[in-house]
Amino acid sequence: MKRLYCISLAFAAILFLSPSIRAQKVQKSHVIGFYNLENLFDIYHDEGKNDYEYLPDGANQWTEVKYRKKLHNMAEVIRAMKDDNKVYHTILGVSEIENRNVLEDLVIQPEIADANFQIVHYDGPDRRGVDCALLYRPDQFTLLASRSIPFNFESSSIKFNLDSLEQIDFRTRDILEVRGTIDGEMLAFYVTHLPSRIGGKSGDLRSRGAEIIHENAMKLMREYPGIKIAVMGDMNDNPTDISMVTYLHGKETIEEVGQEDFFNPFLSMIKAGFGSLAYQGVWSIFDIIMVNRNLANPEKGTFGINPIVNRKFYGRVFQKPFMTQQEGQYKGTPKRTSSNGAFINGYSDHYPTYIVISKK
Repeated sequence: MKRLYCISLAFAAILFLSPSIRAQKVQKSHVIGFYNLENLFDIYHDEGKNDYEYLPDGANQWTEVKYRKKLHNMAEVIRAMKDDNKVYHTILGVSEIENRNVLEDLVIQPEIADANFQIVHYDGPDRRGVDCALLYRPDQFTLLASRSIPFNFESSSIKFNLDSLEQIDFRTRDILEVRGTIDGEMLAFYVTHLPSRIGGKSGDLRSRGAEIIHENAMKLMREYPGIKIAVMGDMNDNPTDISMVTYLHGKETIEEVGQEDFFNPFLSMIKAGFGSLAYQGVWSIFDIIMVNRNLANPEKGTFGINPIVNRKFYGRVFQKPFMTQQEGQYKGTPKRTSSNGAFINGYSDHYPTYIVISKK
């Protein structure tokens, strides 16, 4: 009896000393998503960054009132996804955020404060100051490690349009790598915003960004056999483009996915007419999430990706009427923050995307 009493005391002490153990809740399904927040800037200048258009006296006359409306709108979309799925995202990658401060302001918005989102963010070299980041729920995801991976031109297979001096001067967003566990299984997430299409000759840069992600993901798989990996971001390319197909080894079906490949659910979706953004009347899916073989074809009893749209498509482009322009020239497209330089209290020029994983 005395031995039983001591064991009970020891168990109670472990629970008392380990709040993370008490906080962890077993959840059947987990939403893994990405959202380009379209220029989530605060109203203050960040030293060394070209953020002047998002200051009160800048081109966008970016005031505290507009900033607070923008935060509310972003939170409203995240909450709407929660209402649809009955749970908040376990993992939500984001892009076009100015700094950690704007994310700290976002996660305490009343619409989503109860998610208790935590933040992984690093300041990057982008000249405008926009970065990628990751929000996660600590009751579902245990953070183990993270790092910021810089862009480089060290490729043996890509011929670059920029000369050596232009390469030295080039700046773009870093790639975020986050590793942790969900219900005891190790997963890693890459969040990226590949170089812009402005100029029309930057496909090589996006291919190199995809190549960097693939190189690091393969290294992680060798270091941690069995690890599940999801790559997400605003790729500035469609699932059918060379960066996604050749350099990130994206495959349309699970059956095609080899050990060094990724299953890209949005490849079949773009062919079926889905889109996450529209430009000059043409729809694209730049907001892509893809998973490695371990998530696409999991062992029994482990996490794998689920079909979620008509039990056919494994990804979802999330859109609601309130997020969509209801009239005018851009009717039917994502309702962005500003139009023709005027603030219209919109959301983003991108719809968010997500996948769902659960134990198989």
